[in-house]
Amino acid sequence: MGRELARQLVAEGCNVAMCDISAANMAETKRLCEAARLPQGLRVTTHLADVSDEEQILRFRDEVAAQQHTDLIHLLFNNAGIGGGGSLFTNTRAQWERTFNICWGGVYLGTRTFLPMLQKASEAHIVNTSSVNGFWASLGPTTSHTAYSAAKFAVKGFTEALITDLRLNAPHIKCSVVMPGHIGTSIVSNSRKVQNNSERETLDPIEIEQARMRLIASGVDVSQISDDDIQKIAAERARTFLEEAPMTAAAAAKVILDGVKAERWRILVGHDAHLLDEWVRGAPEQAYEPEFHTRFAIEAGWKLG
Repeated sequence: MGRELARQLVAEGCNVAMCDISAANMAETKRLCEAARLPQGLRVTTHLADVSDEEQILRFRDEVAAQQHTDLIHLLFNNAGIGGGGSLFTNTRAQWERTFNICWGGVYLGTRTFLPMLQKASEAHIVNTSSVNGFWASLGPTTSHTAYSAAKFAVKGFTEALITDLRLNAPHIKCSVVMPGHIGTSIVSNSRKVQNNSERETLDPIEIEQARMRLIASGVDVSQISDDDIQKIAAERARTFLEEAPMTAAAAAKVILDGVKAERWRILVGHDAHLLDEWVRGAPEQAYEPEFHTRFAIEAGWKLG
């Protein structure tokens, strides 16, 4: 989704500075942006940084100022996110905190670090990506989802609190919290790589065992499932998440940018996000019951299992 945001901002004539932890991702994003034949004078810069590391975020800010030849910015998108570390019991503390520190820490550090540059602009906007998991902390009754959900709830609360903080102290700066449903991105495969600090496409032995445990929790008999079968299941899950999502990343980016232009502080992205928001508000005490997930998945067109 971040890649599509960058492409659409470039198409609208904005100078763009993009940050990612992966050099390969950055190179591809820059190639796609520049394929649109940039207008003369438009600058697109790429920067490598781990958004959970303040020292790297500070370096990113300084690079932006130097390479974009500016001491101010008008738009800040805090969009970095990974999955993993779903359980306090079956995942390591390192996995849990890696997810939390990127999904929440990246938003906090990004806002804190770039706030002086936003203040120098005549008008500015902070856009923080939460999720439907920022108001519904679940992937269903058979999957633990604590790190990501906790982080996305924090992003939502932080952004809502910023509305008043900005109004009192920097009224020319607006903010929005973005809550997408299922968007076709590579977050499933990329999360694995970030968690393992590897570009490897296949699961390691520990990941294979964790995948087996998840299948068992889902009621699947794994006695006849080989390690190769587990690899294929994981690859298919990543493929379907990307290719069979109800909304593309490009469509999601347009919804987000339209919401920012309209100065909406709350941007739900996707039919499933709007529907889930209604369901959770309508029956909050039932939101974590298995029947709720089953009925909602059918209504929203999500795949079960």
